[in-house]
Amino acid sequence: MVLRDHRRCTTIYLILLCFCVNALSSLAEDTISGNKTLSGNQTLVSAGESFELGFFKPGNSPRHYIGIWYKKVPKQTVVWVANREAPVSDPNSAKFQISAGNLVLLNELGAEIWSTALNSTSNAAAVLRDNGNLVLSDASGSSNPRSGEILWQSIDNPVHTWLPGGKIAYDKITGKKQLLTSWKNEEDPAMGLFSLELDPNGSQYLIKWKRSEEYWTSGAWNGHIFSLVPEMRLNYIYNFSFVNNTNETYFTYSLYNPAVISRFIMDVSGQIKQQSWVNDDWNLFWTQPREQCQVHDFCGGFGSCKNSLPFCSCLSGFRVRNESDWELNDYSGGCVRELSLQCESNGNGTGSNGRGDRFLPVSNVKLPVNAQPLMAGSGGECESSCLSNCSCTAYAYEEGGGCSVWGGELVNLQQLNEGDGSGKVIHIRLSASSQVFSASKNSKGSMIGVVLGCVGGALVVAAVVVGLIWRRRRRGGGTTKAVEGSLVAFAYKDLQNATKNFSDKLGGGGFGSVFKGTLPDSTAIAAKKLDSITQGEKQFRTEVSTIGTIQHVNLVRLRGFCSEGSKKLLVYDYMENGSLDSHLFHANKGKFLEWKTRYQIALGIARGLSYLHEKCRDCIIHCDIKPENILLDTEFCPKVADFGLAKLMGRDFSRVLTTMRGTRGYLAPEWISGVAITAKADVYSYGMMLFELVSGRRNSENSEDGTVKYFPSWAANATVNGGDVLGQLDPVLDRNADAEQVLKICKIACWCIQDDENIRPSMGQVVQILEGLMDVNVPPVPRSLQVFVESQEDIVFFTDSSSTEQSSQARSNASSASSNSKNNSTVSSKG
Repeated sequence: MVLRDHRRCTTIYLILLCFCVNALSSLAEDTISGNKTLSGNQTLVSAGESFELGFFKPGNSPRHYIGIWYKKVPKQTVVWVANREAPVSDPNSAKFQISAGNLVLLNELGAEIWSTALNSTSNAAAVLRDNGNLVLSDASGSSNPRSGEILWQSIDNPVHTWLPGGKIAYDKITGKKQLLTSWKNEEDPAMGLFSLELDPNGSQYLIKWKRSEEYWTSGAWNGHIFSLVPEMRLNYIYNFSFVNNTNETYFTYSLYNPAVISRFIMDVSGQIKQQSWVNDDWNLFWTQPREQCQVHDFCGGFGSCKNSLPFCSCLSGFRVRNESDWELNDYSGGCVRELSLQCESNGNGTGSNGRGDRFLPVSNVKLPVNAQPLMAGSGGECESSCLSNCSCTAYAYEEGGGCSVWGGELVNLQQLNEGDGSGKVIHIRLSASSQVFSASKNSKGSMIGVVLGCVGGALVVAAVVVGLIWRRRRRGGGTTKAVEGSLVAFAYKDLQNATKNFSDKLGGGGFGSVFKGTLPDSTAIAAKKLDSITQGEKQFRTEVSTIGTIQHVNLVRLRGFCSEGSKKLLVYDYMENGSLDSHLFHANKGKFLEWKTRYQIALGIARGLSYLHEKCRDCIIHCDIKPENILLDTEFCPKVADFGLAKLMGRDFSRVLTTMRGTRGYLAPEWISGVAITAKADVYSYGMMLFELVSGRRNSENSEDGTVKYFPSWAANATVNGGDVLGQLDPVLDRNADAEQVLKICKIACWCIQDDENIRPSMGQVVQILEGLMDVNVPPVPRSLQVFVESQEDIVFFTDSSSTEQSSQARSNASSASSNSKNNSTVSSKG
């Protein structure tokens, strides 16, 4: 019995001993030396457990690679790949080891598929360091492989990731460039189309397509930032430096806080991205180019790019060339024709069925690159010239711009957003047998009768309208002129008649009062009588003409004006659903704005302001963004009103302290500092308005107990500290909203009202965040809101007649807020 127990104990001891030996042998180290190899799931782990090296397979790919990834990031994020062009299929049979002084990778057949390729016979060892750098060093004569001479290191051979401490350099001796090159797609680390390199002729970076076609530059280094990357002004996370010596030129960067996990990548999107790991996800600090469609040939031949998801689509009459690549966000293969051109069949532009090829017009586009000018006196001539040439695939004709034609695949064609006034029309060559034409032909016959009937009816109506206008003109004796530019020059008497002597007042503001009216053709208008106009006739007409040229789906359209002595009026389209404030603060319980509508209103307003700030020839600052100046059409599409009036009224942005009137509750802190106002003042007002859009009440209101409730303070603290997001909603919504969207809007609002204007996002960034193209980090609570919570008496708001006697306490608060905001990170983008 004792012997049996002894044997049992011996067996258990041997099993435990074997288990311990196996466990110890599988423990990851940070060094490969001697005869040690890595296979299967064996890995190296850096001393501080920041990085790990081993075999990995990206996504659902069956291929395996040797790579380095973050150990502390749950979502496997690879920063370096050895055999990016030569994967292995069986990592259990492959070996990563030291051989003849080199690091080598042998595939399952024992063939060498990757090597450091050094002419070295030293006793080498490789160490994975805690900065993600795999270092091969000479371990001869030293028991510590970390102290030997460095023979090779991965950080000098980057793939798509530039880690802190690394460099992207140009070797002046050999002329060799270090490239940061994108993966082919999300599951294939092979060399992709896009690369970042240092310009050998200047201190700037370039992004190129196929290492040849340059489509983005950082601008020159000015000692602090790249001139075309203004986001780098917020340089409190990354410390960039430029080195230029006799041997090489390079940039490098480090982190002010080493605990931050951050990387710089050349993405498969063709954009460079600076990312940090925050709140269990990669958040982008900045990305360039800012818009996806600025990336050269991103959607491939005959692909159409749009700066909103999905980015790429095929033109009508075309289909995706490779569906599996598109699913992996690799659109480079572009699109192919669904039907071959008749011209390609017989070489003369007309097929045997006599129908030949036709052209399909595609409107509101940015034309493709590589257009060839062609002499043509008309659109018909331009079309005929293209049709007679089998290699011509598209043409565009513009009065005054002439004829342009394209041969081969169309590249960089971009579909513009609705309301963008810069769109052109391009005519795409297709087979006449294409279903695109068949569908229109089938419906054509059924439409003829309708069209003829409509034409006849329209003629009758037109005759009646002309008669009414003639009669009204004779009775009113008005002198309304036809058109001045794109605007109608109204007579004052005609507007008096239209508005019934200005009896139906719609509202008023800092620029004047608005009255509803009806033109002789029954068109409803809103006429604004301007107050305190000091400009002369010529200057007034010039400014109004400028405003009239600005057209966007989210801006109220100016129809015309009146200028007779001191009588100055602007005439706008009438908006059936009135102003936003009437739906937020005065709506009845049975009829209110649902959350989906509110979100689209926030997006529409942002698009309108972005157009004013960034798309117009000169930046237009609104200066009075508030719900009263946001009008809603029949579909509740928001229209920004009163844009351009600040300049029209002769406001001097460099002397805002005494000359600018704003609205209580929406004024940015810089109004009290006396500095020149920028577009970021509108951003602040927009942020304050977002809080009202969420809550359905004024930001500052008296409660039943007589105390003042300031919603932005409560919302900002709840947003930053992870409070009840849906609890911030307008009570009439009964918490019925998308919680992620509510949180997103509250974050945006907090960023927009930061005390330091440099921390606030641009309206273009706001649009991208709301469209889902950019992420937004958790914002800091603005110091001014914190001060309000601590001492409500210290906050000073300004009314329409802002006094020059400003509180010194308010100045101090604004200064402290600005200083505090600079220590926090800002919005970030998906790109």
